[in-house]
Amino acid sequence: MIAIRRLALATAFLAYALIVLGALVRATNSGLSCPDWPTCYGYWLLTPADFAALPDTGYTYEQVMLEWVHRLIAGVLLGPLVLVLLALIVWRRRERPGLLAAGGLLLGLLIVQKLLGGITVLDRNSPWSVALHLGNAMLVLATLLWIAVRAGDVERRGVPAGLHHLTAASWLLVIGAITSAAIVAKSGAALACSTWPLCDGALLPDLGDPLIRANFTHRLLAGLAALALSLLAWQASRAVLPPDLARLARVAAIVVWLEVALGAVTVWGEIATGLAVLHQAVGVLVFAKVTLFWWRLRAASRPLALEAGDGLALRGA
Repeated sequence: MIAIRRLALATAFLAYALIVLGALVRATNSGLSCPDWPTCYGYWLLTPADFAALPDTGYTYEQVMLEWVHRLIAGVLLGPLVLVLLALIVWRRRERPGLLAAGGLLLGLLIVQKLLGGITVLDRNSPWSVALHLGNAMLVLATLLWIAVRAGDVERRGVPAGLHHLTAASWLLVIGAITSAAIVAKSGAALACSTWPLCDGALLPDLGDPLIRANFTHRLLAGLAALALSLLAWQASRAVLPPDLARLARVAAIVVWLEVALGAVTVWGEIATGLAVLHQAVGVLVFAKVTLFWWRLRAASRPLALEAGDGLALRGA
């Protein structure tokens, strides 16, 4: 199981890097620099000479390379790593048969991600297609982390049901905040609220404007996520949890408030490219932290009877 766990974590790290690279593609307006899919201007590898021979595209070669490298990592690195991981899961299925379902889900999500990538390009990077593409990428990351947790050893403990519910709500708020940020960015609503924390000086702005509505919805989800994770950290400190698991909840709460601060700085800095990418990178890190906490919480409270087919008795972490 060690090989599965390590490969799942390595693949999760690559998925995280790919999501951040996608943020850079979006922040530099490079998403449509390759207008066709899966090739780029009909080429599998577009050289500087090939690009120079094209009619004026409206993009620089650097923008094209950003989008092309993003596709390359997804297709040449992430895809094969997932296939190797699935092969290991099938090979070791007698030890942890429960991983088969997670592996099947991962494969399905990866196929959907490839299709959404094509739809995003063909739909001219519409806000909703970009949000769906990003949201599904987050689910891929979450599934990889679930496989990593399930492939490891866990310490069984009683966990209050309320803690599970609060963690689930926090997880949904975080993924909602991140996907809504993609809609804000692609719809041109990033500065629809030109001040922070109030929106143009108002606690409740005019929501009749769709751009203000998108921006305000993102801010609301981000604020609720920060409050939920703070409450989660407090509840985790009071529950009987392994020290490192309670610490994970505290770290998630700290990082989410850093994310809120970055959101404010991003507005004050009028959406500088570096700040926008860092904002999403930290947001996805928050998602990874709360996802790991939730998966470990679920594994720790999973009845031992359900693990009867998972091989030898589990050791304490």
